[in-house]
Amino acid sequence: MMLRPNQRMKLDDTDDKLFYGLPRFVTHVDEGFIQQLTDLYRQRLQPNTRIFDMMSSWVSHLPDEIQFSHVEGHGMNVEELARNPQFDNYFIQNLNENPKLPLKDQEFDAVLNCVSIQYLQYPEAIFTEIHRILKPGGMAIISFSNRMFYQKAIQAWRDSSERGRVELVKSYFQSVPGFTPPEVIINQSSAPNFLQWLGAGSGDPFYAVIAHRN
Repeated sequence: MMLRPNQRMKLDDTDDKLFYGLPRFVTHVDEGFIQQLTDLYRQRLQPNTRIFDMMSSWVSHLPDEIQFSHVEGHGMNVEELARNPQFDNYFIQNLNENPKLPLKDQEFDAVLNCVSIQYLQYPEAIFTEIHRILKPGGMAIISFSNRMFYQKAIQAWRDSSERGRVELVKSYFQSVPGFTPPEVIINQSSAPNFLQWLGAGSGDPFYAVIAHRN
């Protein structure tokens, strides 16, 4: 296995259903990160396509002006998912207990995961599922920052540097035959260069790892 058993461990190993039982109607990253993510979606996602937003909540950060044919949501809190206006359908599932997605083969044009990848204990199984449900040529966009529920993140994530976490996500893609070499976007910023020089462009770091199904 790619990860050793100890690397999959969480500090809080109680049932995830308890931890996510109460809704959290907050965003877990700052506005700069959210804007960069929405801009990335705007650049990469196509209208009238099928989107699977995995490990999501009450907001998906998809561009409002793009009309998708279907957006499927997934998460751990029904109240959060029910409030998400961009979902056409959603379901609850603990992927650490059951990584098998109740979705058809080659059903989606894109799979998205925003600031949640650090909680997967069996990423090899999940990325196999991502590959299965993607159409040929479909893409997966995994975005993250340096924030997390520390007690629920796996040890491999907690122990890694930020650049090490990028390599970790790349390795998740590389563990599954049939993905293109991962593309990495780091600290993409919408602030003008002179504002970045002054420090005005600082905020939550932005990382995205992207790959396509061959």
